[in-house]
Amino acid sequence: MPGAAPQEVVSAGARNERSKAPVFVLGCPRSGTTLLYHMLLSAGNFAVYRAESEVLHLLEPGFGDLGVVKNRKRLMQSWLKSRLFTATGLEQGPLEERLNAECRNAGDFLRIVMEETARRQGVERWAECTPDHILYLARIKETIPNALVIHIIRDGRDVALSMERQGYPRQFPWDRSPRRMAAGLYWEWIVRKGREDGERLGSDYVEVRYEDLVGTPQKVLHHLATFVGQELDYEQIRRVGIGSVSEPNTSFKTESADGLSPVGRWKKYYTPEQIEVFEQLLGDGLGDLGYCPSGTVRKRPISLRIMKAQYRAWFSAKLYARARTPLGKLFVTRDLSKV
Repeated sequence: MPGAAPQEVVSAGARNERSKAPVFVLGCPRSGTTLLYHMLLSAGNFAVYRAESEVLHLLEPGFGDLGVVKNRKRLMQSWLKSRLFTATGLEQGPLEERLNAECRNAGDFLRIVMEETARRQGVERWAECTPDHILYLARIKETIPNALVIHIIRDGRDVALSMERQGYPRQFPWDRSPRRMAAGLYWEWIVRKGREDGERLGSDYVEVRYEDLVGTPQKVLHHLATFVGQELDYEQIRRVGIGSVSEPNTSFKTESADGLSPVGRWKKYYTPEQIEVFEQLLGDGLGDLGYCPSGTVRKRPISLRIMKAQYRAWFSAKLYARARTPLGKLFVTRDLSKV
C-alpha cells in the first residue's frame, strides 16, 4: 500500500537484500527531493553524486535507444563534456569501455555510471534524485529491477509558489493567470501519476511527506531505514551535512537565513483571491492528499474546469510524446553543457 510505513511492508528477511539496492528519491520538483537525497548521502555508504542524472527524462528521449551503437556514441560525446560526467569523478577511459561493453538501455547507463562512482568512492550503493523520474517508474523497474523508490510529497500550494520563483512550468500563451496556477496543476498531475504507478511497485515504493521530514526528521528516517535496509542516523546526517542538509536548496534565501519555516509559506504570498482560485482548481487534489483547503471551496467555474482539462491533457500528451515516440527529441536538448 503506497504511503504505508516501511516497517509494515518490508520483512526482516528482505532487509539484507535492500541494503545494497539503489534508491530513487523522486517527486514533483520543489518538493524536497534534494533535501532527502542529501540526507541519504550524508548517512554514508551511498555514492556522493551532486547532480541530477536526467537519464530517463532527458538522455533517453534525446538520444534514443542506447542499444544502438550510434545513439550511444552521440550520447557519450555530449555527456562526457558535461557536468553530469565530471560530477562522477571518474576517468573517461575505463568508464567508456564498460559502457560500450554492457550498456543496452538507459537503466544500464545509469546503473553502470553509478556503480563505478560507488566503487571509486569505496561504498556499496548509490541513490538517484531527478525529480521528474517519478514519471518513469515502470521504465526504472524494467531496467533496474531491484530499485527502491521513495516518493516525497509536499503541499501543492508551497510547491507551486517555489516553482513560480524558478520560472516554470511554461504557461499557455492565452493563460494570463499567475504562473503558480499552472504550477499547481502540474503538481497535482505529476503526484497523481507517481502514486498510480507506485501502487504497481508494491513494497519497493513508499511515500514521505515533506512536512514530516522537516518537522520530525528522526521519525521519518527511522521508518525509511527499514525501507532502504540500512541505518539512517540523524545526528550523523547533521554532522556530515552534505549539500542542502547544511545549506537549504530554496527559492526563498532570505527567509531561510532568518530561520523561518518552509512549511505553509503560501499563507504569506498568496492573496485571498489567488488562494480561492488555486483551491478551486486543486481543492480535490489537495484534499485527497490530506492538505486541507484554507476555507470553503466553492464550485469550480467552467473557465477553471476548461483550464484544468487543457493543462492535464497537455502534460499527458507531452509525456507520451517524450517517452514513447521519436517526437521526444523535440522536448529535450542534446546540449548537455546547460544541464
